[in-house]
Amino acid sequence: MYAVAGWLLVQVITQVFPIYEISAHVQRIFVGMIIAGFPVALLLSWLFDLTPAGIVRTEDLPNEGEMSASLFDRHRTDRKLNYVLGALLLIAVGYVVAEHSLFSNEHASAGSLSDEDVSIAVLPFENLSEEKSNGYFAEGIQDEVLTRLAKIGSLRVVSRTSTQTFAARPTHLAEIAKTLGVANIVEGSVQKSGNRVRINVQLIRAAKDTHLWAETYDRTLDDVFGVEGEVAGAIADALGAKLAGDLRTEVVAAPTRNPKAYDAYLRGIALLQRGFQNGDQAQSVLALREAVAADPDFGTAWALLARAESNRIFFGDDNSPEQRERARVALSNAQRLAPTLLETQKSEAYYQFRVEAQYDRALQQYEALHRRQPNDSEVLGVMAVIQARLDRWSDASRSAHEALRLDPRNLQLRKLLLFVEYEHRQFEAAQKALQESLLLAPDDQELHVDEVVMHQMRGELPQAAAILNSPAVAPINKWFAQFLQAKLTRDYASTVESLKQLIATESDKLDRIDILYAQVSLAELQNLSGDRTAAASTSRDAITALDLATRDQPDNPLITMLSAMAQVEQGDLTAALAAIDRALQLRPESKDVLWGRTLLEYRARALARFGRADEAVPLLAHLLEVSYGNGFQNYGPLTPALLRLDPDFDALRGDPQFSTLTVDSKSAPGPASTP
Repeated sequence: MYAVAGWLLVQVITQVFPIYEISAHVQRIFVGMIIAGFPVALLLSWLFDLTPAGIVRTEDLPNEGEMSASLFDRHRTDRKLNYVLGALLLIAVGYVVAEHSLFSNEHASAGSLSDEDVSIAVLPFENLSEEKSNGYFAEGIQDEVLTRLAKIGSLRVVSRTSTQTFAARPTHLAEIAKTLGVANIVEGSVQKSGNRVRINVQLIRAAKDTHLWAETYDRTLDDVFGVEGEVAGAIADALGAKLAGDLRTEVVAAPTRNPKAYDAYLRGIALLQRGFQNGDQAQSVLALREAVAADPDFGTAWALLARAESNRIFFGDDNSPEQRERARVALSNAQRLAPTLLETQKSEAYYQFRVEAQYDRALQQYEALHRRQPNDSEVLGVMAVIQARLDRWSDASRSAHEALRLDPRNLQLRKLLLFVEYEHRQFEAAQKALQESLLLAPDDQELHVDEVVMHQMRGELPQAAAILNSPAVAPINKWFAQFLQAKLTRDYASTVESLKQLIATESDKLDRIDILYAQVSLAELQNLSGDRTAAASTSRDAITALDLATRDQPDNPLITMLSAMAQVEQGDLTAALAAIDRALQLRPESKDVLWGRTLLEYRARALARFGRADEAVPLLAHLLEVSYGNGFQNYGPLTPALLRLDPDFDALRGDPQFSTLTVDSKSAPGPASTP
């Protein structure tokens, strides 16, 4: 009786406690107490008997000569206990049958669910608030629902990147589902007015436009926490996905009970998911800092803050010791408050990659995350980037292709595949990836810039000019391609003026690194055009700003590399090579082929500018044989066409060994964007 009743109680605990957000630790305590009680029950049942007269020691019961009436009463009591035991057994059997048959029939009318049956896309939630500035609230709720669903390994959840181009309440759901490769669609709307929030969510089987589940949540801001978890749990149940124990706890748990922290957290999520634009990243950091200030025990917010702080370091916005410490502290707090949370484990791996540049360790952590979440395309995408930096290009290609199989309309993943194939010198595959990306996003400006530089790498300058001169790309997005076109065509004057105007008028739209890079590029074009005085002034101003930045960020390879380039324009090769060598100590080729080989390319360019053929040519020969991508802008490894056309190499033109490098061995279709 104890064993059967205890087993039933364990089932109730593991199913009911998560609904009320009782932690897995408390659940384990209760289960442990039930298990510990079993030997006690065995001992008591051996020593004592239950009789009509009550509980008595077994040895005190009369056995021989016992009166028939007394025996009858004892047997009647035994029969009652047998009835109780039989009832418990029937309940247990009924539970097992219901769990394995009735529930699955209810959630999957055709029996067991196929992989396609449990594929799902969460479309953008419609913002019904009168104040359109509340749009972040709908974005944040949608992303939280998607994130929690993605934690359920038995579901295949399409990423936000793939779904964000669709309308919140589209027609032709079947076509959208077919395009995304899913069977189920989640639609939703959010209306925030004052202290009230109304959230409508519905789950639809797209092929037949059948509503599997729908719910409306009317809450106050003080009671809206955890709605995303309730939605994710209900959707998982409707699709028959197994969700119990620690997994249910993590999926349905409310991350905070502080309204101010929750609101800031949703703003931070919405901004973080918009991409790597420095403006959005900086605002995301501020919002997430606000969230953890309001609730210092908000583990999920600390984890995302660690990721956002790491982004600022990796993309060169701020690589100062103070910024690195902010990233470390955020991660440390996440590890202390929520060590088993998926977001924390992702941030740990992200920190090793983005901040510490410990690529082997980061890759091991991402591989563990992939085993935990095999349907997470983002994890596979980051694995591909790390594998490329470790010179494991075939592995990187496989990871990128697998990520796209899971999430075929994810434009960022397609750009990643373009990057991997081109930098690995798989030129035909890169060309195919570019064309497929343009079919998916014909108006994407970054792709058109990639297309321009692709032509430039092949020496197809008229084709590059045709795209540059079209209105397809805004000046702020194509300035580097214009700079490269000016160099290769040796037509400097118009681009000098364009760069001057860009620096003067668009500084608020570019981050500090881009502004400094544009200044150094302007100085180079001024030198090439013969305006030595202007070049000296521009490069001197850049060096002053870069020296200040170096004092704040001594370990930033971007700033160190730009300092080297500016010194070249000043005519100081010794200072330029010293700066490059410092950068190579931070990112040697043996540790990071993407950065290390980019730095070697700029070393070769500096040597070539000063006619040092004996040192430059062997470096260039090495770079033509290996895989890498430019660590600053959107172009890939050196090509023979670039060596033929780029004025950086004019001083080497009489060298016979250099001349052999300019002969095409195979066609190179072009570059890709560097992640």
